[in-house]
Amino acid sequence: MKPARSTLTVTFEAPFWVGLYEREEEGLYQVCKITFGAEPKDYEVYAFLQRHWRSLTFSPPLPAERGPTARISPKRLQREIKKQLQTPAIGTKAQQAMQLQREQRAQARKAHTRQNKAAEQDRQYALRREKRKERHKGH
Repeated sequence: MKPARSTLTVTFEAPFWVGLYEREEEGLYQVCKITFGAEPKDYEVYAFLQRHWRSLTFSPPLPAERGPTARISPKRLQREIKKQLQTPAIGTKAQQAMQLQREQRAQARKAHTRQNKAAEQDRQYALRREKRKERHKGH
């Protein structure tokens, strides 16, 4: 079993602060976008994750492309974190995963709308039919 990795990157995308939560486990990569209002503090982000962990909607899993990771010294880890903070936050893999998630939501929404329209048309047809039957009964 491969170790699980997760990262949460909070950035400002006008007019909101947005968190990009990426997780990788068992060779699969998933991403979730979390929209915050004002700039969240560390403890607010932590509390949010604790409260809403089960309701987060992740993108469909994509195969992860990372090799085995070696143990990193704390100083090197701090340097890497500092470097990551200076580079743009959202990577191309995360963008692809988010786009896939948006497309799936759009398809689900279209299917739901189509079903509702069909149900409404069936209901309207049944009402017209009932009116016709009642008119014929009166004659």
